[in-house]
Amino acid sequence: MKKIFIESLGCAKNQVDSETLLSLAEGEGYSVTSVPSEADVIVINTCGFIESAKEESVNTFFQYRNAFPERKVVLAGCLAQRYFDELELPEADAIFGNHDLSFFPQVLKGLESSAEQVRLCPETDTGRSDCLRTRFLSRKNSAYLKISEGCNHRCNYCAIPVIRGPLVSRKEEDVLADFRSLLDRGIYEINIVAQDLGAYGTDWDGKEHFTALMQKLASFEGNFVLRMLYIHPDTFPMDLIETVRNNPKILPYFDIPFQHSDERVLRLMKRTGSREKYVALVNAIRDRLPDAVIRSTLMLGHPGEDRAAYEDLKKFVREAQLDWMGSFTYSREEDTPSYDMRGEDEHNQAHKSAVRWQREIEKIQSEISSKRLERFIGRTFTALVEEPVKNEDLAIARIYSQAPDVDGLTVIMGEGLREGDVVKVGIRAVRGLDLEAVLINE
Repeated sequence: MKKIFIESLGCAKNQVDSETLLSLAEGEGYSVTSVPSEADVIVINTCGFIESAKEESVNTFFQYRNAFPERKVVLAGCLAQRYFDELELPEADAIFGNHDLSFFPQVLKGLESSAEQVRLCPETDTGRSDCLRTRFLSRKNSAYLKISEGCNHRCNYCAIPVIRGPLVSRKEEDVLADFRSLLDRGIYEINIVAQDLGAYGTDWDGKEHFTALMQKLASFEGNFVLRMLYIHPDTFPMDLIETVRNNPKILPYFDIPFQHSDERVLRLMKRTGSREKYVALVNAIRDRLPDAVIRSTLMLGHPGEDRAAYEDLKKFVREAQLDWMGSFTYSREEDTPSYDMRGEDEHNQAHKSAVRWQREIEKIQSEISSKRLERFIGRTFTALVEEPVKNEDLAIARIYSQAPDVDGLTVIMGEGLREGDVVKVGIRAVRGLDLEAVLINE
């Protein structure tokens, strides 16, 4: 039996695509391996969002190509989709876009039957494959559920619509079928992902259907929790707050990418918010959900950002008191309106300031995050074990306030813990951006 290995780069949505590709390969008689040297086919599922991600994708491809010259190596994903027409990469045995993953079996058949490079980048109206996944790359008892693809916001700096296309919401019955399959597998933590969750269904009739979808998901029986990842702040569905309040299976965790707070910079980004509006949104969530955890992403260095705009952003960070914050510097991406707002020399100069400001604002946020964690001390929570510490009565885990791969962790003192265990813990200390806990035997 032929074997396939996949290296998944980029975001959680890419991971779902990678899981779909592996599931489709299994349907073609391939077995999945986690050891690339054992694989007949190696797939690099790339990211093409910003310059650093593109560089990582290219470097990763050549690392595998050079390490395994006798294997079939496929360049897939966002980078392949974005640059398909101009991409000349003879080192790749296949180049495959990501607008319709259901064509992947054709790529595999092409690799088996021809020595020529396989190139496939179908453009379809639905744009996606609703293959039920049989293979998962997440840690045990945690999985992602993607409910839509693409985006209609078209922020001026963002290449996602170029890569992923316009918003295409999955049919509700397909989402529910995917969700049932995760419950049937006993998955405890189901992370709902999209470019913008709050936009779900707006491509059908202009109305938001996300809140109703969450109510349906939360009504299922079973021991599970739902985590929401990525909700655009300018179209945040306010009735979602009460839905979370009334459904304990929906974690009070909100990932809201504000990107900036200065009104002039936001308008240049083609966003409608402001520092006052965004702080009001944070306060509205916390007024109804005191235990709410709010994560955001901020961008430094977008055209038009000056010292005054940066000072406004610092003020926002201090006022909002976000639980978690990630940041990145603006990447000048071709085919986006922001690209033409300044030239390369001016961009390089602004980038130097952005890097300096990024370090400063991350230091401010780190202190805020650590302080915010103190409210958990002395309380009991459910934790999902990610990894036991070898030869120690310790394990790395996460509570509701910690999303996979991006937030801090909880270190549990306790015996016999295994990956995927769902346990009760008592929080007893904050260690930097992590929590220290003891196992509570029920």
